[in-house]
Amino acid sequence: MIDRKDIVVSARDVTKTFGTTTALHNVNLDVLRGEMLVLLGLSGSGKSTLLRCINGLHPITSGAITTLGSRVDLASRRSAREVRKDVGFVFQHFNLVGRLSCLENVLVGGLGRLTVPRYGAATYPKAMRAEALRCLDRVGLADFAERRADTLSGGQQQRVAIARTLMQRPSIVLADEPVASLDPENAGVVMDLLQRVCTEEKLTVVCTLHQVDLALGWAHRLVGLRDGEVVLDRPAAGLMREDIMPIYQRIAPPGDVRSAAFPS
Repeated sequence: MIDRKDIVVSARDVTKTFGTTTALHNVNLDVLRGEMLVLLGLSGSGKSTLLRCINGLHPITSGAITTLGSRVDLASRRSAREVRKDVGFVFQHFNLVGRLSCLENVLVGGLGRLTVPRYGAATYPKAMRAEALRCLDRVGLADFAERRADTLSGGQQQRVAIARTLMQRPSIVLADEPVASLDPENAGVVMDLLQRVCTEEKLTVVCTLHQVDLALGWAHRLVGLRDGEVVLDRPAAGLMREDIMPIYQRIAPPGDVRSAAFPS
């Protein structure tokens, strides 16, 4: 029996359309405190759309979404911003400011706690600079604090982005295809970091992926989407690759003997 107090995100009959395209159809999902949940599916399955509905970046067409006790689908702009202070977001393409140092990029994560904008690391309070350095150390990049972000490798830049998210002090971390542009070695490093953040910092992580093996290796729970609908929702422990492949089944065009996609 799930304690309702442990549910940090609840989606009920969520539908999202873009014009005549239905991105999500009657999605029902509960996300539990402290779990690492992976949304798995092909491009266009609705993973990223659902992620952005959780924090209100995409308004839903119908249904209800409650995040950290707030109905984000009914929230005013001000209320939605308050929710987003507690919901960090890790992007596929890092979204760092390349000409700024790694330390300055991480400090941006703390802007929500300040009343006026800051220009340059030296203008932030000393305690915040120390906290940002600890966040960089948490991802193994304290020695890169003064380096320009655009001089780092892709894997290092994503770790800086995770440090920026930690600087935000979130309760939930949403990660949208965080390893899609990384080589396998760096992808493993980033996924390991996200799982350790989830476990050691007691954060909830919701991550979108299309790679089956990564999902099996790092998730506590897998939710599969196909054509905007949830088709799988199971704990990752004990799942086999064969259990997951139905997520990727497709209706083949006439005369095409291929009926499924098998991503690595």
